[in-house]
Amino acid sequence: MITFHNDSHVLHHGRLEMFRGELVPCFEVPERVDHVLRELRERRLGPIESPPHCDELALSRIHSSRYLDFLAHAWDEWVALDPANVQRDAIPSYWPVRTFRSDVLPASFAARLGLFSFDAGSPLTAGTWAAARKGADCAIAAAQQVLAGGRAAFALTRPPGHHAGVDFFGGYCFLNNAALAAQSLRDGGAQRVAVLDIDYHHGNGTQAIFYERSDVFYASLHGDPHTEYPYYLGYADETGKGQGLGCNLNLPLARGTAFAAWREALGQALRAIAVFEAQALVVSLGVDTFAGDPIAGFALASPDYLRIGEDLAAAGLPTVLVFEGGYAVGEIGINAVNVLDGFSQRAV
Repeated sequence: MITFHNDSHVLHHGRLEMFRGELVPCFEVPERVDHVLRELRERRLGPIESPPHCDELALSRIHSSRYLDFLAHAWDEWVALDPANVQRDAIPSYWPVRTFRSDVLPASFAARLGLFSFDAGSPLTAGTWAAARKGADCAIAAAQQVLAGGRAAFALTRPPGHHAGVDFFGGYCFLNNAALAAQSLRDGGAQRVAVLDIDYHHGNGTQAIFYERSDVFYASLHGDPHTEYPYYLGYADETGKGQGLGCNLNLPLARGTAFAAWREALGQALRAIAVFEAQALVVSLGVDTFAGDPIAGFALASPDYLRIGEDLAAAGLPTVLVFEGGYAVGEIGINAVNVLDGFSQRAV
């Protein structure tokens, strides 16, 4: 399995995030990818390459132009407000909630930062745009590899992507890599594409992007949003809208769920994808389902990820795997690569 590695990911390194009422060191750190890359090299699961640069039009297939323009220039605007800002990250503090307008683009940078975000836990840094932009390259390159006949490809990148929407960031995510991969597969000729999100946290951004479409099926198994981030989306009664009705499947699970019950939900999602008759699969590969993850609540063990990889391969679909969450940094390499290893062994 080929891996497309984002060697610019280190440019995005947030200092602090707002977590449960206080500023704390960021959980989403560069070492996450470094550990996965090291494990990949040790196991020799396939070539590791830097992706080619994708066309800007590919980004606009998913994200709005004013949002992309904001991300591309946000850091320079932030520093222009005060040269001392170069020593601190930009964190939102205002949001246009119900009854507020979002159609007018404010002149205030702070107001625009809030307009294009949904939480205070996703610091925007000097290298955020460069890292996210090359992450999109990884996702699209992986999709192109599959379109060219590859059985599977892995986009190893950060920041992650599945919380990012058409015009907002949050949950550590700025560009939605899984959605970009799915759209690339569609544009490349796949008539029906499925996105399977196995991160602990619901991929609210991915769901929202495809919620009214019948050509992309979204399935997610995740922590119950009654108690788990991102709270406001991911309920079982969200099944799609308009042409997309019936093309969205949420399987929320209780905190403490162990592998047997989790795997049953995975089987349910894969059966729904088979009924949809997807021609290609994108997996939002989060491994924050691990029992030791500091900001999640499932009880999976490292060997379980081998079985996950096997189950994904058994679906028999050309597959793009996109790296998402996982914050038990010491184990993240083993867990993520176990999925790839299990997939590769079953796919032979």
